[in-house]
Amino acid sequence: MNSTLTIAPAGTWNLDSVHSRVDFEVAYLAGTFKGHFNEIAAELTVDDERATLEGTTKVASIDVNEENLSGHLQGPDFFDAERHPELRFTAEDIRLDGDGQVSVNGELTIRGATRPVTVTGTVTAPIADPYGNERIGLNLTTKIDRTAFGVNWNNPLPSGEPSLANDVTILAELQFVKSGEES
Repeated sequence: MNSTLTIAPAGTWNLDSVHSRVDFEVAYLAGTFKGHFNEIAAELTVDDERATLEGTTKVASIDVNEENLSGHLQGPDFFDAERHPELRFTAEDIRLDGDGQVSVNGELTIRGATRPVTVTGTVTAPIADPYGNERIGLNLTTKIDRTAFGVNWNNPLPSGEPSLANDVTILAELQFVKSGEES
C-alpha cells in the first residue's frame, strides 16, 4: 500500500479568506518583526491521484499596523508593488506524509523572481460545517532568504551588523471549503 495519500477528498476546495491568514516574521533590531497580508486567495484542487495548490496575495494589502511602514514595504526597497503587485505560490503535487503531516515542493514568486521552496505543515481531516459544506485546515510554513527574491534593503547598525535578517518565515493558516453540492 502506498504510504502517501492525497490530502483531501477529490474536488475543488476554495479558500475561506475570512478564516485564513498569511503572516511573515523576520528578525529585526532586538526582536522579531511581524506582519500579514489582508487580501489572500487560493484554490486547492484534488483528484484521485494528487492535489495542487495555487495561492496569491496582493502586495498592497500588506499590514504591519503602521501606515508609513506599510507604504515603505510596498515600495521599491522591498516588494515594489507598482511593478510586482502580487505574490504567488504554486505547488503541483501535495501529498500527505502520514498523521496529517504534509511536505510540499512548490514555487514562490516575489518581485517577479520565482524560486523553489519547500513548505511543511499539517492538514486536518475533512469536517462538515453547519452550512452543508466540507472543510479542511491547512497550516503551512517555510523559511526563505529574502535576498534571493531581490528584497535587499538593510540599514546597518553602529556595530556594522545588518538591522534586518535575510531569513524570513512565512506562515499560512488556511481553511478550504468544498461545496456539499459538488459531485
